[in-house]
Amino acid sequence: MSTAAIRPAGPDHLWSVDEHLEDVLSTVRPLEPIELHLLDAQGCVLVDDVTVPVSLPPFDNSSMDGYAVRVADVAGSSEEFPAALEVVGDVAAGAADPVRVGPGQAARIMTGAPLPPGAEAVVPVEWTDGGLGGGPVSGMRARSLAPEGAQGQVHVHRPVDPRAHVRAAGSDVQAGDRALEAGTILGPSQIALLAAIGRGTVRVRPRPRVVVLSTGSELVQPGEELGRGQIYDSNSFALTAAARDAGAIAYRVGAVADDAETLRSTIEDQLVRADLLVTTGGVSVGAYDVVKEALSHAGDEDEAGGGVEFRKLAMQPGRPQGFGTIGPDHTPLLALPGNPVSSYVSFELFVRPAIRTLMGLPDVHRPRTRATLRAGEALRSPKGRRQFLRGAYRDGEVTPVGGAGSHLIAALAHADALIVVPEDVESVEPGAEVEVVLLG
Repeated sequence: MSTAAIRPAGPDHLWSVDEHLEDVLSTVRPLEPIELHLLDAQGCVLVDDVTVPVSLPPFDNSSMDGYAVRVADVAGSSEEFPAALEVVGDVAAGAADPVRVGPGQAARIMTGAPLPPGAEAVVPVEWTDGGLGGGPVSGMRARSLAPEGAQGQVHVHRPVDPRAHVRAAGSDVQAGDRALEAGTILGPSQIALLAAIGRGTVRVRPRPRVVVLSTGSELVQPGEELGRGQIYDSNSFALTAAARDAGAIAYRVGAVADDAETLRSTIEDQLVRADLLVTTGGVSVGAYDVVKEALSHAGDEDEAGGGVEFRKLAMQPGRPQGFGTIGPDHTPLLALPGNPVSSYVSFELFVRPAIRTLMGLPDVHRPRTRATLRAGEALRSPKGRRQFLRGAYRDGEVTPVGGAGSHLIAALAHADALIVVPEDVESVEPGAEVEVVLLG
């Protein structure tokens, strides 16, 4: 297993949150652009601006089912004194050579059909007798059932203004306009626009492939029976879901037992489908911290040296962290703590920005705001550590959710924010203004 060198630091160096994040983001590089078909590009980030080659709509067309008319021919019409017009034919959507509408004439027209030459507006069919000679109708009969509806007379019961119910050519976008900017994430509406302007493929950065591994012989797959001393593996599910939420294609690997050689082998097997590797657990100072054992010296035989470096960060939760690159392609690897809250907070602070960087997005961070703290008592925070507490944010106020313990996973389901307590603050009183990371 070969590795690439990373920025060295002394073994006793206490990294700040910002230093660690800077090291991660300075190492991770956006993925190379590729050309994809539209549906394959969903969720990817656009590399280049897209210019509109043809106006939308490309021609004046009807926004209603009704009759294309000249305005003067229906002026002053009413149900008592309707305007009688000669129907000269149908204009359906897709019609290449529509009929011409002259004085005293009308053409039956369908929604999306081109406005025929001579016509100035469209009268909705509900304002007419539908050619049946009675009162207002609610709709047209199908042409296959009543082909005679495209001829004869129609009585119009209401006047229209010029261009009424007509969608003007270029009223959506004009040829030469910028349809989408580089850096746009392609969702359903963006793909619809690309298709509408005739683009069959688009140049994007692909969605990063993220492999998530959890470690621990005590972990059991949800749905199986728990044995003595065992717990369910929740971290790998949480982090895989979080990676997908961030925009990645994420693969969850079943929990790896506390064996260094097994972990090394598993990681090597996963490199073929990974743009980023994320492990959880085994990064502290215990005798069974397998990730640290397996990867601390992974680069000893590499000419470049380096490897995955394990660090202590001035933060709570999430003090132990690991980061480096691994394998022949120098795939980034982030090793997160095993406690559920620690791993989740670490993901939001470090892994999510790394994923967004791989995607080539200009802004990789969660939004932040200031909020008023609503709590029954002051928040306590250890001196010298930046603390991240789960919170519920609403209307400029944030309320702590759950305690500070890094094992308290239940509160995660009810939190949509992280309350940030700076390193130099040991107590935050209720009513104080705090920084908040918005997770929703």
